[in-house]
Amino acid sequence: MASAPVPAEWSPHRAMWVGWPSHAELWEDDLAPAQAEVEALVRALAGPGREQVRLLVGHPDTLDDARARFAEVEGVEVVGGLFGDIWLRDTGPIFKENSRSAAAFRFNGWGGKYELEHDDTVAGQIGEASGVPLEPHDFILEGGALDHDGSGTILTTRQCLLNRNRNPGWNEAEAEARLAEALGARKVLWLGDGLLNDHTDGHVDNLARFVAPGVVACPVAWGRNDPNGDVYDETARLLSEMTNADNRPLKVLRLPSPGLVLDGDERPIPASHMNFLIANGAVIVPAYGDAAAVDLACKALATVFADREVIALPSIAILTGGGSFHCITQQEPA
Repeated sequence: MASAPVPAEWSPHRAMWVGWPSHAELWEDDLAPAQAEVEALVRALAGPGREQVRLLVGHPDTLDDARARFAEVEGVEVVGGLFGDIWLRDTGPIFKENSRSAAAFRFNGWGGKYELEHDDTVAGQIGEASGVPLEPHDFILEGGALDHDGSGTILTTRQCLLNRNRNPGWNEAEAEARLAEALGARKVLWLGDGLLNDHTDGHVDNLARFVAPGVVACPVAWGRNDPNGDVYDETARLLSEMTNADNRPLKVLRLPSPGLVLDGDERPIPASHMNFLIANGAVIVPAYGDAAAVDLACKALATVFADREVIALPSIAILTGGGSFHCITQQEPA
């Protein structure tokens, strides 16, 4: 039996979970900068008319510091827990309509790449702390692999969802049946590959996102050396030929990408303005050092989020861990 569709991210939230960088051995020199970036995110999210933030701290050594930082910030609850890393979008549950329940899935470290202690227990911890009963599902799935329009249309990529390192033997029909049962999918829209060097194997929340009913945002290359230009153009072409679960054609909104962003070894890393977070009263867009690119991305998003403040915040240190604002959060629908 199919579940009710997962609410769209722009629907009202009763709370927003955020992961706090907690392990010095993982972040090394980037720990303090990453904490500063997450602190700025939390402060932008919290407060009257915005979010009740539930900040999950994954190591007892950093709990007191997190509590001290946010002691005077209205709307922030610091929750002590255990996790390997901060990517709650992937390790946590997916909350369903009115947060009466949440779907929980198996997690295997993005296909066995990064299997860290406690990450496979995060969904249970969040379910218990939020008081929401979990519906366990016996297959591997990360929240960042999907995007929802609130009416049963789900966006995903074949590179991730059909990858043999997740659920061997899955084809499109099997995946669609599981998503219908667990998350109320009425129609699954299949894209191809995600960003270059994305260790998630092409999570869609770096590539294409619903921003309004029938409207999907995706990047356009920025600068001459953008390593993902062809992927962006193919994504836009595919989306322009698709219809949603109500058989209505999609509109495509293209946002400038951050362009070529390199790591310390001069390798391209999957920086993406698409990893924005839609919150109560705000849309938070990750910035990676190119002010013109992120300004144009924010202006494009403002055309569909007239009721929210569109805010660009730095996410350079967070990206050294592999993701950005959407990856470290998970909303509880109101």
